[in-house]
Amino acid sequence: MTRILIVEDDDHIRSALTLMFQGEAFAVDEAPTGELGVALFDRMTADLAIVDLMLPGMSGFDTCRALRERSELPIVIVSARDDTADVVLGLESGADDYVTKPFVPEELLARVRAHLRRRPDGQANAFTLGDLRVEPDRGTVTDRSGRELHLTSTEFRLLLDLAAQNGRVVSREDLLERVWGYDYFGDSRLVDVHIRRLRTKIEPDPANPQYLVTVRGSGYKLVL
Repeated sequence: MTRILIVEDDDHIRSALTLMFQGEAFAVDEAPTGELGVALFDRMTADLAIVDLMLPGMSGFDTCRALRERSELPIVIVSARDDTADVVLGLESGADDYVTKPFVPEELLARVRAHLRRRPDGQANAFTLGDLRVEPDRGTVTDRSGRELHLTSTEFRLLLDLAAQNGRVVSREDLLERVWGYDYFGDSRLVDVHIRRLRTKIEPDPANPQYLVTVRGSGYKLVL
């Protein structure tokens, strides 16, 4: 059974989310604080986490970082804070997605299902990227010494999708549709932050990328 971790300090919202996901046959662990949420995850690993930013004690940002240190599971932030700075910081803290309150429950459920459904596809062939070797069937990226780079499932999907385009430029809108698998209403912040995170892992010099290149006004391309 797929397990969802909900970290939300509002009792009503947390209870409503728990009932919704249980009604859809998910197992649910719920916590009112980040500290308890991380402890629950350590005890019973979840398949996906939903995290509020405005938590007592450990912040939602720190909770995302703690969960990301432990796992590559999808993390969805649900928060009333929708300023660009908060969205970007949340994504850079390790989250894969960001939903603002108030939200439509069916929309959140659809996004959760999309993240659980769209895990790295093992049908593509292995390829090299400089000193890195990408193996889709194993879901791994390793350097010349054999050390594995820890990419999240979203980062890995993004890398594979760009590689499949054989050097063609891909727009942010196309990446949102194919990688995230849901109608994201043109919120390109998701793409841009994940591109930056991916560059820090695959580029020798992330400030001057040679593989994951920005084509101004058009999107991104991967130079193999």
